[in-house]
Amino acid sequence: MIGANGHGRWHRRVIGPLHDAGRLRLVALVDPRPIEEEPAAPVPAGTRIFTDHRAMLAEVAPEVVVICTPPHTHLPIARDAVTAGADLLLEKPPVLTSGEHEELAGALATTGRVAQVGFQALGSAALTALTDAATTGRLGTVTGIATVAAWQRPDAYYARAPWAGRRLLDGRPVLDGALANPLAHAVMQCLAVAEAVTGQPVEPATVEVERYRVRPIEVDDTAVLRLRQVVGPPIVAAVTLAGEDFIAGEVIVTGTGGRAVLEYPTDRLWLPGEAGPQVVPGRQGLLENLLAHRADRRVPLIAPLARTAAFTAVLTAVQAAPEPTLLGGDLVEAVGEGTQRVLRIRGVNAVLRRAAERGELPSESGVAWAVAPWRVTTPE
Repeated sequence: MIGANGHGRWHRRVIGPLHDAGRLRLVALVDPRPIEEEPAAPVPAGTRIFTDHRAMLAEVAPEVVVICTPPHTHLPIARDAVTAGADLLLEKPPVLTSGEHEELAGALATTGRVAQVGFQALGSAALTALTDAATTGRLGTVTGIATVAAWQRPDAYYARAPWAGRRLLDGRPVLDGALANPLAHAVMQCLAVAEAVTGQPVEPATVEVERYRVRPIEVDDTAVLRLRQVVGPPIVAAVTLAGEDFIAGEVIVTGTGGRAVLEYPTDRLWLPGEAGPQVVPGRQGLLENLLAHRADRRVPLIAPLARTAAFTAVLTAVQAAPEPTLLGGDLVEAVGEGTQRVLRIRGVNAVLRRAAERGELPSESGVAWAVAPWRVTTPE
């Protein structure tokens, strides 16, 4: 595992039981910093510790590598790992531009290796139930797909690493914004639903995005994005890290016959005709699925790199957008102190819900602080 600290500890908690059960053997951890203790997943005896991934690949020759490093480092590390003969579980976002996506896809094809991308919510039985409802006529003809999420991130979040809140670092794209990183799952869930509805990969015709920030950062902490497909219903993502009240993350699928809402972090699904949301249990782990695919290639990967091409196309459009608009004054309020201070945009939750419900950008619905969107049109 490369990137064993921080969010890497979550992966170690997944790896630990599989190691103990004999499903795999954890042979090495890599991190430039000392390995943090993880009580739920102690480092097994015999696991080697490295500070450089190339030294690990040369000395250990792993069969599977989990990569949980900053997004702008994914491509070179992934390329090194597949060249060394390893299959990948690559944390999201897998890469940051469509050009990088093509380069990594080429490396996989050349080496014969595979990459599973860390969109773990794609392994949810609730998502399958939602796509089944959308494709079997329970919602009628699907007319729109949207997501809304309102989180809060304190000052400490943006001090967690040199790349936090950055657009570029050392000349490489980082794009640590709300759409690209913490709320990437919301966007990917919408793309998965759209793919199921049309029966083909999402192909953007236009991407429009309004991006805002409440801090001196280089990326968005609040954004509304609308993607119009070449074939299929429009997709809207309305998200913030400066929310008033917490919205975990909802995927809303609207059709001529009704509406379905999936709260993707909790797997609660509300379908037409039901009194309220119901928990749909069952998630297939991405690492376990990768192991099953390695044992029998007839077992499909849940989140292969190819499935994330449309997500990377969205990031490419966002990367080209101008600097997010800075919001301030009476519109923004501070809550808490010190490193745990959070900034909240007054009324933002209602703005985001309206965008998701109506398919309108804030600038189209009379929001006083909204600015005209950045628009990218895919060439014929």
